[in-house]
Amino acid sequence: MAKLLEASLHGGGKSAAAFRTISEVAAELDVPQHVLRFWETKFNQVRPLKRGGGRRYYRPEDIDLLRNIRRLLYDDGYTIKGVQKLLREGALKSGANIAAAPVPQVASESAGGATMQASRALSSTQRQELRLVLEELKRLKALLDRGAG
Repeated sequence: MAKLLEASLHGGGKSAAAFRTISEVAAELDVPQHVLRFWETKFNQVRPLKRGGGRRYYRPEDIDLLRNIRRLLYDDGYTIKGVQKLLREGALKSGANIAAAPVPQVASESAGGATMQASRALSSTQRQELRLVLEELKRLKALLDRGAG
């Protein structure tokens, strides 16, 4: 039973130690594939193996690191530069517990600080709803831009 549960949690039948493709990792982390490729350019610690044709294969420790990066960026309100700093300082390594990473102090009087504090108060469902609204607004803007041009 435990093996069945582990298989369902780790890519539908693959062992926990198996390498994963970019599509599997993107689905597991709930981010688009292009975001993973972008993160490779911003975080040189993310280095999947590349095989014939440039196909990427992520090791379990790569996925752990990406999961931590995702949580810092999407849930904890860090910027890319902030996460890069954590990685440089060694506070965040692949497989490291994200709770060990220091949370930045936010000045409540700054507009950016208020935004960051408010985003932490949102549930994951609310954040997802806001992302969907943002995507719809972007789509509508693109339609308006095409109509105006």
